[in-house]
Amino acid sequence: MIYDAMGCRTTKKAFWNELKQNGVKVWPFFPSKLPLINFRLNYRNHRKLAIIDGEIGYIGGFNVGDEYLGLDDSFGYWRDTHLRVRGKAVFAMQTRYIMDWNSASSASQKLDYQTRYFPSFHGKGQTSMQIVSSGPDSEWQQIKNGYIKMINSAKKSIYLQSPYIIPDASLLEALKIASLSGVDVRLMIPNKPDHAFVYRATTSYCGELIESGAKVYIYDNGFIHAKTLVVDGEIASVGTANMDFRSFRLNFEVNAFMYEKKIAQKLEDIFLQDILKSYQLTEELYAERSFWIKVKEAVSRLLSPIL
Repeated sequence: MIYDAMGCRTTKKAFWNELKQNGVKVWPFFPSKLPLINFRLNYRNHRKLAIIDGEIGYIGGFNVGDEYLGLDDSFGYWRDTHLRVRGKAVFAMQTRYIMDWNSASSASQKLDYQTRYFPSFHGKGQTSMQIVSSGPDSEWQQIKNGYIKMINSAKKSIYLQSPYIIPDASLLEALKIASLSGVDVRLMIPNKPDHAFVYRATTSYCGELIESGAKVYIYDNGFIHAKTLVVDGEIASVGTANMDFRSFRLNFEVNAFMYEKKIAQKLEDIFLQDILKSYQLTEELYAERSFWIKVKEAVSRLLSPIL
């Protein structure tokens, strides 16, 4: 098990010790080397991977914690999207995990690429899938570039779910151009903030996208944490990357890009079902926000590159 040291900073040592005592090998990702100070706190491992026997892999938005089961009263129902993968795409997920493990663990715990981690696969998969990772150790922002490529290819529709929408200039322009070109651009965000500044930056960018003709929906049935993008009901992405600066530049992320109409249409149908539990943030409704919210949006927008 690898856990993000910053994200798990409040988890008691007794929890990790109990796992270790029962034979689980556990390593923190980028732990602090000084008491109470972590100079690498910005570089978070935001990946969510679980691989079983090299045959089944899980990837998507779900972390492990009470709130992700809807057991945290402050968030209520937790709406997320995760994939269960079988086939050769699991090998790419396994490779990504081994690379992260070897980065986090001690020299004596390093894993090599033994064949037992990559068992023979005899099935016939129906889905073309890429497992794409990005992070501050990469020269290119591969997931962001994948999003832009998908958005620029859209002919009919773009359906996007993300708890945070704080795009850089290239993504913002891509979405606006698509909307102004007549593509049905729909975005869905939560109805409540888990980080106040981040949420107000999100509503600020959503307001700008609404002006270009995009439709923005506020999910009103709990907290939506899914990170999905579906284009034309033909291609889709599900993973860990939010639509924000931090995910593209600072965090270690991983997404599955899928080129199969059946799965894309299923994810599109899920989006349309979620709309029934949402309300639309119209231009009129957005214009009614209070002076104080406008101030918070302005400050958050200014700080958006570091949120």
